[in-house]
Amino acid sequence: MTTLLDRFNSSEELKVAKNENIKEASSYLRGTILEGLADQSTGALAADDTQLTKFHGIYQQDDRDLRKDRRRNKLEPAYSFMIRVRVPGGVCTPQQWIEMDRLANDYANKTLKLTTRQAFQFHGVIKSNLKQTIYDINQTCMDTIAACGDVNRNVMCNPNPFLSKAHAVAQKAAQDISDHLTPRTKAYHEIWLTDEKGEKTQVTVDPEVEEEPIYGKYYLPRKFKTVVAVPPSNDVDIYAHDLGFIAIIENDEVVGFNVTVGGGMGMTHGNEKTYPRLAEVMGFCTPEQVVEVAEKVVLVQRDYGDREERKHARLKYTIDDHGLDWFRGKVEEYLGYKLEDARPFEFKDNSDRYGWTEDPEGNSHVTLFIQNGRLKDTDDQPFMTGLREIARVHTGDFRLTPNQHLMIANITPEQKPKIEALLKEYKLDSCYTASGLRLNSMACVALPTCGLSLAESERYLPDLLTELEEVLEDCGLSNDAITIRMTGCPNGCARPYIAEIAFVGRAPGKYNVYLGGGHHGERLSKLYKNSCKAEEIKALLEPVIRDYASNREEGEAFGDFVIRKGYVAETRLGREFHNDFVDH
Repeated sequence: MTTLLDRFNSSEELKVAKNENIKEASSYLRGTILEGLADQSTGALAADDTQLTKFHGIYQQDDRDLRKDRRRNKLEPAYSFMIRVRVPGGVCTPQQWIEMDRLANDYANKTLKLTTRQAFQFHGVIKSNLKQTIYDINQTCMDTIAACGDVNRNVMCNPNPFLSKAHAVAQKAAQDISDHLTPRTKAYHEIWLTDEKGEKTQVTVDPEVEEEPIYGKYYLPRKFKTVVAVPPSNDVDIYAHDLGFIAIIENDEVVGFNVTVGGGMGMTHGNEKTYPRLAEVMGFCTPEQVVEVAEKVVLVQRDYGDREERKHARLKYTIDDHGLDWFRGKVEEYLGYKLEDARPFEFKDNSDRYGWTEDPEGNSHVTLFIQNGRLKDTDDQPFMTGLREIARVHTGDFRLTPNQHLMIANITPEQKPKIEALLKEYKLDSCYTASGLRLNSMACVALPTCGLSLAESERYLPDLLTELEEVLEDCGLSNDAITIRMTGCPNGCARPYIAEIAFVGRAPGKYNVYLGGGHHGERLSKLYKNSCKAEEIKALLEPVIRDYASNREEGEAFGDFVIRKGYVAETRLGREFHNDFVDH
């Protein structure tokens, strides 16, 4: 069977997505980025280069709060850049944390964003500071390459060390996959890691040969996301990602991983050919086979993914077009051996474990609630300063969670009293009093920096939660864990379509409301209300919440309840996502 990539490489004329031509002409992601950085006449880069800088971990943005005023004054938009730092498995050292804090204050908007995929993000970096910021990031033995773009991005991993031996194996798998699937182009080093004379500064491994042995010059058709889960926790939301590995533990040892493929959240309003999809379990592999299996899954998607229509280019559509059996057969053909049958496992939740835990070695770990992952200093909540002071005395590590929160891990018995005191001094212990709804909430950045956002998200969700908490308290549900998520557009960065309650921006002040996602991320939700005004959300959901409080069965999750009571139809297949909608 001729692959789509074969056709693309041949003389056959194809109508391909514009990005494919940009990648082909880029000389392995160089483009004219260096020239653009030197151009002091504008705060922006060339349009094609802004597609290439994504592969380097950078998005060009502008402050949308200022657009009208700047347009009125005949000024160009207030351009700045978002920089995303890869943190495989979310684990970083105290020294790296201190440096991320410094960069946020020196070059960004004095805030640090913990993302839904265990990465750091800096917002508000102006073009003249881009190179120094990325250089400094690499000096900490971290990087930004492949944090965005049509490649395998940051590899996520369950960060909780209560199964310390299993976590070590899972974390190694995440790191090994990340290392193996990192692009090999020299462009990253040439652009960002050279001094004023153009001489290269060796920081990370510089590939010796100018080629992309895995990706080729066209890279992948679209972004590719990989995660590693350790049951019973599905905090990484494995079903929402292109590729996943579920640790199978027998007699306290990780004997291998079930392999999942085909998940993805993004869709487009008004286009029912686009939809979120849950990943499916494809088979089982041993720990020694993980990297090879990951590579071959990527190669099959590279060769057969759609390069003509970007809205149809994710792995989820490749699998829906050909079928899981076909896809598994292709992966096994590339491997040269068969995957084993999947083994039993059970997920119980996809939330974080807040507060203190202690491991068998006697070390302690504390998970902190960081609302929507945004760290900053305010008069009431000097969180950045507090975490900086903790990093100065902590000898363990920091772990970014997949739910945008933070674990301070491997705290020795001697250190625990000091860190407890610092948490209290800087009011970082707020998670102990937050509602179950707030502790299970998540929002993307959205306005004012995201160019795709149709409505507020990070800046609005906290206020909406306060409104809903009034109802929950009156119903006796303040401590009940209900997953609730918000995104400013349908691309789904906060993984809304598997939440029990979700809001997806439709227009300024208007949201599609979804209900019925699985409590541990195992089921898609269903549209409940189209284009609901923000001020009407509380009234829309209050009767449903009160019904749940009065009539739920023992142990019944909110998402299960709304399906049983007929508020929404059950959705398990992506292709059924838009079916059976009844507006309320």
